[in-house]
Amino acid sequence: MHRRNKEDEQGRSASGKSSEPNFQELSRAHGAEHYASKRKSHGARRVLKVVLITVLAVAASGTIAVAAYIHSINSKLSSGVDSSLRDTLTETSYNEPFYMLLLGTDKDSEREEGEYGTSDSAYRSDTIILARIDPSNKKVTLISIPRDTMVDMGENGTQKINAAYSIGGAAYVTQIVSKLAGVDISHYAEVDMDGFASIVDKVGGVTVNLPVAVSDPNYTGLDLPAGEQTLDGTTAALLCRARHAYDNYGGGDFYRAANQRMVIGAIIKKVLASDPVTMASTVSTMASYVTTDMDVASIVSLATQFSGMDVDSDVYSGQLPTTSEYVNNTWYEVVNTSEWEQIMKRVDAGETPYTDSSQDTTSGVAGSVGKSYDSSSSDGSDSSSSSSTSETYTGTVVVLNAGAADGSATSASNNLASMGFTATPKTGGYVTQTSTVVYNGSDAQTKAQAVADKLGITSVQANDGSYSTGADIIVVLGSGWSSSESGPASSGSGSSGSGSGSGSGYGSYSSGN
Repeated sequence: MHRRNKEDEQGRSASGKSSEPNFQELSRAHGAEHYASKRKSHGARRVLKVVLITVLAVAASGTIAVAAYIHSINSKLSSGVDSSLRDTLTETSYNEPFYMLLLGTDKDSEREEGEYGTSDSAYRSDTIILARIDPSNKKVTLISIPRDTMVDMGENGTQKINAAYSIGGAAYVTQIVSKLAGVDISHYAEVDMDGFASIVDKVGGVTVNLPVAVSDPNYTGLDLPAGEQTLDGTTAALLCRARHAYDNYGGGDFYRAANQRMVIGAIIKKVLASDPVTMASTVSTMASYVTTDMDVASIVSLATQFSGMDVDSDVYSGQLPTTSEYVNNTWYEVVNTSEWEQIMKRVDAGETPYTDSSQDTTSGVAGSVGKSYDSSSSDGSDSSSSSSTSETYTGTVVVLNAGAADGSATSASNNLASMGFTATPKTGGYVTQTSTVVYNGSDAQTKAQAVADKLGITSVQANDGSYSTGADIIVVLGSGWSSSESGPASSGSGSSGSGSGSGSGYGSYSSGN
């Protein structure tokens, strides 16, 4: 029995038939057929091996090509990142909120011929945005820092913050912003604004909503109507540069910064809605114009974490609060320290930057993204106050800035527009301490009192002939007035614009804020 089993093991196939050739197969008649079938079997195995080796070789070469491609992109992205910057950045844990510094450098030909020279290190950063990224809650906060913000740079003296880049490069400006905001910064990204258009075109353009028309014939050449529209890369890039388009409102840099945040939000919306191939293609295009410490894997991973994000509600937006001051023959934006500390406290807690709409001085004029304040938060006002501000009014109001902080007339106008008034901000040619509301005609007295209540002004008087009768109400904002005295905006159907009055009777003024 044992012997038969052994023979079965050695001489039979799995099907039960003997695997060894029998006598009949090896006969003269059948021998040739047997050996021919054996050669075919070995030949088939050799062909299979060749095909398999070829497939593996192609796959290996493809993997190498992909790896080389990714390495090439990573090399471009990190080309301007040195050890000094990496040492400045703070490590962050996975899925934990972190801060990222976004810089936009404008390397146009006019600058190369100007005071900054042709070296990359000589360019100043015209766009400075501190971003808080919260992957677990899918929230992004964008805080613009005015390029003319006054900062103490130690041995480098008092400077505008955008000089930090030309003094010490990416690492130094990161240190300065970190100190200004009181937070650690974990990542850095620098965008060459000349290539910004290519990034927008790669995502198929961006859709924006402009509250007022943007006309800038002497600088960017823009002429955009108010309302929602889709912009190509070139137009979007020009919008992000157009500060003179807002000269009638004053503080053009603030409105430009708000538009920049709007366009960034629009890009985020398009990228998050794109398929993986488009996303990878966008990152590839970015590599030619963006310098960052993040590699391809980190960027794609972060984008994946934010999948499903609602940009309209999950992006918060605001800017560093400042006051324009003329110091040592130079105009600076001086930080309103206490207000800035409150904003950063809210940002660090994952809240909106502002507590109410009065703090958003660009609202209703420049573009916006997401939310700047929490409309559901209580402002502590009593029911009678809430009732009075909810009423809708009609009529024209001119708001004169006669010594208040830069942007005050625009902020007040926006609040009055929310009540239904057609309000126009102007810059007065004189300075006064007292704020006053002046009305023309007895039928405007009740409206004037509502305006005074809204703006926190106690003085209300009839026009004695010192002011123009071209508007129903004239508001004079003295040097003692601040936006914190103004109540939050309520819903309404009014408008805020630049106006076209001659200024006669208002006191000497010019279009502004």
